[in-house]
Order: sequence, then C-alpha cells, then structure tokens
Amino acid sequence: MTPTVPHSKPVTVRMFSQRFSSTPLGARLARQLALYRLDSWGYPYGSAVSDAAALIVAELGANAVTHGRVPGRDFELQLTLCGAAALCDAPGAGADLARVLRIDVSDTRGERRPPRPGEIAAPDASAVGGRGLLLVDVLADRWEVLDRLPVGKTVRAELDLPR
Repeated sequence: MTPTVPHSKPVTVRMFSQRFSSTPLGARLARQLALYRLDSWGYPYGSAVSDAAALIVAELGANAVTHGRVPGRDFELQLTLCGAAALCDAPGAGADLARVLRIDVSDTRGERRPPRPGEIAAPDASAVGGRGLLLVDVLADRWEVLDRLPVGKTVRAELDLPR
C-alpha cells in the first residue's frame, strides 16, 4: 500500500524580512537585497516593477536612516508579494490585479512621523532634499504610515501588479 501525498496548493504569499544598520550602507544594502529578492520572484532587474520598487526602497530606507535613526537601533525592510490583492487586504486594489507587492520600512522613531499621503508639500526649487516621499507618492499605488509596536513606525507602500 502506497501512502497518498496530498497535493499542495501553490504559494500565494512570499515574504522577505531583514534588519539593516541605520547607516547609508544599510540603506544601500536594503535596496540591493530587495532587487535580488524581486529577481528571484520573477521580476527581473530593469523591469518596471523592479525599478519602481528599487526607488521606493531607496527613498524609504534613506528616510529611516536620516530621520528615524536611533543610535544602536536598526531599521527593518519587509517585502510581501501577495498572490491576490485580497490576500494583502489592499484597499482600492481592483479585481483585475493578480498580485500586490507590499514594501514596509520600519524604524524606532515613532515620534518623528512623515506627512501623510496628500499632505506632502513640494520643496523649494533650490532645496537639496525633500523629494523622497514625493517619489513614493507618485510610484506607489497606495502608501501610509502605521504605528509599529512596541515602538516606532512603519511606512508602507504598495504596488499593484497586473496579471
């Protein structure tokens, strides 16, 4: 008698989570590892999804290092590729979407929160910085700032991926 092996369902959610030092090197490594992970998930380097995610991770990582840094504390990157928009609980995601890429960057400075979506003011033309969240606002289909328990905040950006 041969035991029957149950058929496994295909993976519908893929996750990557890593902590990085709150330094420019940590932010750069977060971007590079995010691109590597997306490539392994079938979104090759140089694709529209890969490029948009790289910019979002770079900007949120730079913000975590610059504005959310606490000496001795790391920041965290989490990528979640959901097989269906409903699995990610993505509000506003249409039924024609097969996948959602969720990018979460968390730091320990909960008291220093960025402006919410729709509240971002454009910097002066001569300003050196202040454009990172404008890029996130343009590239991401949705983004928000969430409390992180027990301490800190998470900036979440989501990309709707077509079928």
